[in-house]
Amino acid sequence: MSGPEHADARPWPAFWVCAGVASITILDLTKVNVALPSIEQGLEAGPTELQLVVSGYVLALALLMVPMGRLGDQRSRRALLVAGLSLFTVASALCGLAPNVEVLLAGRLLQGVAAGIHMPQVMGLIQQLFRGAAQGRAFGMFGATIGLATAFGPLVGGLFIAAGGEQDGWRGIFWMNVPLCLAAIVFALRLLPRSDGGARRLDLDPVGIVLFGGVVVALMLPFLLTTGSPQDPSERWWALAAFAALLGLLILWERRYAARGRTPLLPANLFRAPAFRNGAIVGAAYFSGMPAMFLVTTLFLQTGVRMTALSAAAVTVGFALSSAVTSWAGGRLVARHGRRLVALGLAVMLLAVAALIVTALLAPAAHVGWIMAAVMVIGGLGAGFVIAPNQALMYEEVPRSQAGVAGSVGQLGQRVGTAIGTAVALSLFYATVYREKGHAAAIVVYHDAYAAGMLAVAGFLAVALVTAIADLARRRGIGSAGAA
Repeated sequence: MSGPEHADARPWPAFWVCAGVASITILDLTKVNVALPSIEQGLEAGPTELQLVVSGYVLALALLMVPMGRLGDQRSRRALLVAGLSLFTVASALCGLAPNVEVLLAGRLLQGVAAGIHMPQVMGLIQQLFRGAAQGRAFGMFGATIGLATAFGPLVGGLFIAAGGEQDGWRGIFWMNVPLCLAAIVFALRLLPRSDGGARRLDLDPVGIVLFGGVVVALMLPFLLTTGSPQDPSERWWALAAFAALLGLLILWERRYAARGRTPLLPANLFRAPAFRNGAIVGAAYFSGMPAMFLVTTLFLQTGVRMTALSAAAVTVGFALSSAVTSWAGGRLVARHGRRLVALGLAVMLLAVAALIVTALLAPAAHVGWIMAAVMVIGGLGAGFVIAPNQALMYEEVPRSQAGVAGSVGQLGQRVGTAIGTAVALSLFYATVYREKGHAAAIVVYHDAYAAGMLAVAGFLAVALVTAIADLARRRGIGSAGAA
């Protein structure tokens, strides 16, 4: 970005505005998870509708991330962030007032649209404001903030349900966004740097945007419609054929568009950079597993162990606190240890997932929550070494002029991963319940369902670990060649 834009910037106050906006957005994803039984009871929603309450938000967010990141790079990130927050405020009020599940779904989609406008600006601004070691520290603090928002989300949801009752307590989780967003708008207008990007020619690649939208919808649709119910439409998987065809068209079009001297929606140089490419894969695989872990765990504790929403959510608090500590430390250590931190964190998380499965299968029901809470602390220690260091390493070679679109692509992978991982884990969980119900004791059914869902989580984390190890080997090879 231009010189004047940086001259007016106050990095750390602006950073905390960005971190706050990201926290509001992530909270709205995770706090809804624990409210699904309450929404089901209050609005008589079915499994597919409940799935769409979670994943519809992610779909709308994913559709707009990259185009809005491009727009932010070329125009004012500050103006777009404020516009997204304003729309998010209205959409949250609509969700809180929803008289039926159809209106709630419309509000959630609108929330996703709003988040898709402001979230790319968050990542672009952080990369704009910090470089070098300072950027590592910034991503460390950002990772800690996101880790807290992700893990405290279920607790916030549980508190509102406990206060408002099973029938309407879920409405409070949307109403809380209104004052938070209004406060964030005030601070954004006061503290975020302005941009002089309006003088430049706007180049948004409209054909690429349409093709990209088709790719995202075709990829996510079958997973959005996967609930594990026998009534799930088998035809949904044909959408993956459309995804492959549209992806091929998008690649061909982007190459042609770039050959004409224009700026494509997805700059090819981003994906040619191994640090960015491997970091994006690690992020997508990690976020396929972590949110699904929280969702399946709270479902198991609520439906299998019969814990209250608040008690089930409290199990994850230790994860939030320990991940915040190691995220902060990871941001400071990443310059020295690099990918080793990420690989270590993922290995610890895999061990924690295995321990959670063993606890569900073998521990007495009265002690399951306490043991899982202890395991979550260990898992959080590993998680903090994944998010912040991976982001710092991923964006270290990205030009500032592409900060918005690069951040959008990274966030897109995470959000698509969240939708797919959640759908896969939920499908395995509910499919096991449907298959075994009536053939075994209820607690045994939910033990098996939890193990099935968590095996999917372990698979996603294993993909992230293998990719991190491969990137570590690549970096060591470069270092050895340089020394020679």
